[in-house]
Amino acid sequence: MRPLAVLLPLAACALLAGCESLQRTDGFMGFITPYRIDIVQGNVVTREQAALIKPGATRLQVRDALGTPLLADAFHAARWDYLFYLRRPGTEAQRRDVVVRFEGDVVKSIEAPDLPSEREFVASIGRDRRLAPPRLELSEDERAALPTPPKRETPPAEPTGPVRAYPPLERP
Repeated sequence: MRPLAVLLPLAACALLAGCESLQRTDGFMGFITPYRIDIVQGNVVTREQAALIKPGATRLQVRDALGTPLLADAFHAARWDYLFYLRRPGTEAQRRDVVVRFEGDVVKSIEAPDLPSEREFVASIGRDRRLAPPRLELSEDERAALPTPPKRETPPAEPTGPVRAYPPLERP
């Protein structure tokens, strides 16, 4: 009875230690995989968006082009930080930092190293690298092949029914 009392806890410890390895592998025996969520934080800033920001642009123009900054510190009002972080299972984590510095209410400088274009970003977030990146526009031939909407021969009929008289909005 004594060896069973020792072997049973040791076997339980060995099985529980194996559970930790499930978190590091692609699944248990190749077919059971735990669900892992995608983690997306911050603002996506592409090369085309950053090109819209020139020295002399106002804060409103920067906000329209890049969105609301992730970090706008009250103690450093002359600096806006746009941070982006994406971590997906099975892919390499992406991190980008864009810093916009102001002098008064206009842009003094923008630090945006190594930003991807919109097409590169769309291709980088795809799960299956073997697939071609998605096309974002139709070609001229594909546009020409689209069916034309039917032409209306008669204008739409005027609505029929009782006409309502509404009371005035303001009192005289």
